[in-house]
Amino acid sequence: MPYAAPVGTPRVALVTLGCARNEVDSEELAGRLVAGGFTLVEDPDDADAVLVNTCGFIDAAKRDSIDVLMAAGDGGSGRPVVAVGCLAERYGEQLAGELPEAAAVLGFDAYPQIADHLRRVLAGERLPSHTPRDRRALLPLTPVARPGVHAGHVPGHGDMVGIRGSADAHPVPDGATVGPAWIRRRIGSGPVASLKIASGCDRRCAFCAIPSFRGAFVSRPPDEVVAEAAWLVEQGARELVLVSENSTSYGKDLADPRALERLLTRLAEVPGVARLRVCYLQPAEVRPDLVAAMVDLEVVADQFDLSFQHASAPLLRRMRRFGGSDAFLDLVGAIRARAPLAGIRSNVIVGFPGETEADVAELCAFLEAAELDAVGVFGYSDEDGTEAAGLDGHLDETEIRARVDEVSGIVEAVMAQRAEQRIGDRVEVLVEGLDGLRAEGRAAHQGPEDGTTTVHLPPELHDSLAPGAVLAARVVSSEGVDLHAVEVCVVRR
Repeated sequence: MPYAAPVGTPRVALVTLGCARNEVDSEELAGRLVAGGFTLVEDPDDADAVLVNTCGFIDAAKRDSIDVLMAAGDGGSGRPVVAVGCLAERYGEQLAGELPEAAAVLGFDAYPQIADHLRRVLAGERLPSHTPRDRRALLPLTPVARPGVHAGHVPGHGDMVGIRGSADAHPVPDGATVGPAWIRRRIGSGPVASLKIASGCDRRCAFCAIPSFRGAFVSRPPDEVVAEAAWLVEQGARELVLVSENSTSYGKDLADPRALERLLTRLAEVPGVARLRVCYLQPAEVRPDLVAAMVDLEVVADQFDLSFQHASAPLLRRMRRFGGSDAFLDLVGAIRARAPLAGIRSNVIVGFPGETEADVAELCAFLEAAELDAVGVFGYSDEDGTEAAGLDGHLDETEIRARVDEVSGIVEAVMAQRAEQRIGDRVEVLVEGLDGLRAEGRAAHQGPEDGTTTVHLPPELHDSLAPGAVLAARVVSSEGVDLHAVEVCVVRR
């Protein structure tokens, strides 16, 4: 059945896949669509068009993105489905050729005019598919030469093209808030929101393709970050999760090696912020001054998201990374010396080309000694255009799965033991949901994907709390990585 173009205000559903950075990008797209005269709807079945913000990180994420794109166009409605996001940016024309279900495949540079592009799609026009390019080449090699250089659109960093400054810009309605250089509309209404402080990466990890399609590292100006933080608080956010590809590099293009510490101090002074959480820290770039700032600023969560990737020093060099078991254990020890209750999370890759059984044994020994609170275990897979894809020593998939299972078993036991060690500790829990006399949320050491804390409330608090409140409580039991706590005192409402 041919699709009938909508009459009146067109409706669009936004489907977001992947990481917190993609969620921020979707809220930029949402703001631009509302500003361009669209109505956002949650259910794709109620929409005139579906915009899928894809993930292009690893094979599993790519498959999920393609499955969602195909499902969104299924059912015979004829409604157009448009692919944006990392998979679209990375593969562009190739994705369009292999996925006829997508009415358009648009890259990051299309975001400022996304409303106009979608109107053209709804009118039956076939848009040219995005042509991929290595976005690292768009900026000077020297970081301090990058400020002020136009390098295409950087999602989540502002750019008012198509909103203000153009003759046909639509008026900005309520809900699509425009700041000095950014536009964003919150899609959810919970008390936790992500805030992008930088984009891109200058590292050349052998297994990672992200820099090629996200570009070289660019810090957002501190004033812009602080202004958006204040706006997020106005929208109901109480915990701000600071995200980027590499947060420890923040400020290197601003000629300020302590820019992240200064930014945290400014964000801590924003009225209404109950908690700041810093994600994506490179272990080799974690300075003592940064650890001190994160621990000493009361509003910053004592959680350190450290990207170790492995523990074998020779294998890490093969990955084009630094460190090893000894250096990583020293860093973990230094953090816990300042903050004994701090949470530490990481990710590791198992089955990288050339990995030996001795490397796996060293990784397992490190994980047991480090007693991390949360660890993601990923099996290696080749990524197009990466150095690792051309290395010798590739392992077969069966062996990689076996190693993933071995490491995952150790990780699950270590994480459960670490949670059990917290019984008796006092924690502060930011409430994200309420169910009778139970408040669900996360303690300071628990990241967005690292377990929850259930606080069992006394009857007198039944009707006086709302999401966003901060409760002090005592941990009484654990289930895996999840905690249960009692003896409630309201720290902030």
